[in-house]
Amino acid sequence: MNQITSDEEFRKALQDLNETQQGVIAAKFVEHVLSLSTDERVGRVVKVAADESASQDELAAALKSAKAAAIESYTRCGSEGDWTEQAGYFVARAAVAAVTPQAQAKKNPVWSAAMSSRMARTSMLIDDEQSAGKTHSENEWQYDTLSEYLQS
Repeated sequence: MNQITSDEEFRKALQDLNETQQGVIAAKFVEHVLSLSTDERVGRVVKVAADESASQDELAAALKSAKAAAIESYTRCGSEGDWTEQAGYFVARAAVAAVTPQAQAKKNPVWSAAMSSRMARTSMLIDDEQSAGKTHSENEWQYDTLSEYLQS
């Protein structure tokens, strides 16, 4: 596979992965933004998502934990829109997607993990006055990561 350079190519490549591969790559996306979350449960969920030999029970427990983290982080965002807390919420949502079985998902879970990871990074850019005028291309990092994964 050539280098991925667009969301169209990215989405197609994600759809071609099997469910185990999708969990592994989704875990990579979440791990890349994990530092934006203060919830330790999310880190544990990422480890389960990345484990190709995780049992259905482990994945179910991780999903329950990730959902709880997402709900709690959502309530901490508050009506004032604390962008740091908002980033943590999106990281937790990405973790939920990473361990959601395809059969239970309304959308492709790995795509959802990628989009939530991008939103987490965007939230931090909004909160960081130092980043005015700068951009961080989470999507380009994701393209590179998936391209490398597919070539290995």
